[in-house]
Amino acid sequence: MLGKIMSRDSLLLWLIALPGVLHFVVFRYVPMLGNVIAFQDYSIFSGIADSPWVGFKHFANMFTYEEFYQILTNTLLISLYSILFGFPAPLVLALLLNEIRKAWFKRPVQTLLYLPHFLSWVIVGSIFINLLGTDGFLQTILGWFGLPKTDYLTQPDYFRGILVSIGIWKEMGWGMIIYLAALSGINPNLYEAAMVDGAGRFRQMWSITLPSLMPAIVVLFLLRVGHVLDSNVEQVLVMLNPLVRDVGEVIDSYVYRVGLLGAQFSLTTAIGIFKSLVGLLLVVGLNTLSRKTTGESIY
Repeated sequence: MLGKIMSRDSLLLWLIALPGVLHFVVFRYVPMLGNVIAFQDYSIFSGIADSPWVGFKHFANMFTYEEFYQILTNTLLISLYSILFGFPAPLVLALLLNEIRKAWFKRPVQTLLYLPHFLSWVIVGSIFINLLGTDGFLQTILGWFGLPKTDYLTQPDYFRGILVSIGIWKEMGWGMIIYLAALSGINPNLYEAAMVDGAGRFRQMWSITLPSLMPAIVVLFLLRVGHVLDSNVEQVLVMLNPLVRDVGEVIDSYVYRVGLLGAQFSLTTAIGIFKSLVGLLLVVGLNTLSRKTTGESIY
């Protein structure tokens, strides 16, 4: 009788999990079979079966393409800036918000902070293009003080910083939610014991809060590093213009421009495989290093 009940419960669990499993199989694993076109001169008219095999030709072309290293440099710089300045932002924001004791003030502030996440990049990009443009609101304020007008989005020296800053502003409130969830799981008795010992708020944060958050920090950092060659292609496509293409063109926008618009499907698939391999090696390597040094890892 017990075996029948357990069998029925297991069947129900499998039925509940089935939509999710099918989603990953159909939309994640089956499309991976299309990576074979990186080793073909793929034609949409011939299909995968009849397209000629060319081996590693497109990988060789990728590394000999004159603009590839500039695009790779742009991608790495923007990703490293995002990690350096953007990764700590949600953590700092969560720590600051955690210090607010008035619930009537804390909840509206939290809502306002993660609200930008739900705005599309078309809306956000349009806001900042109009804000930072030659006739934008910021330029109007600068004009009041007699300062010269500058279209910052067409200046190569400013573009990467603006791109990273806007990305941080839009997503740091959403990333903060994970840290707030981890903060809620910390035993309050630890803080009470620290207060008895005379520890102040900063000391409690340093000795209790941050060590308790370390597993979440390590996991999120490793996952972020695995996407070091990925860029927010929607943001780049909205904000990129010909005057800053030399510093703003990233791998994803290049794949869109050359692969989709230029129909070079095999070359862009080879670039995608290269990105995946780099991400995999970084995650495996840093995960091993983290496990040996801090004892925390994702597997």
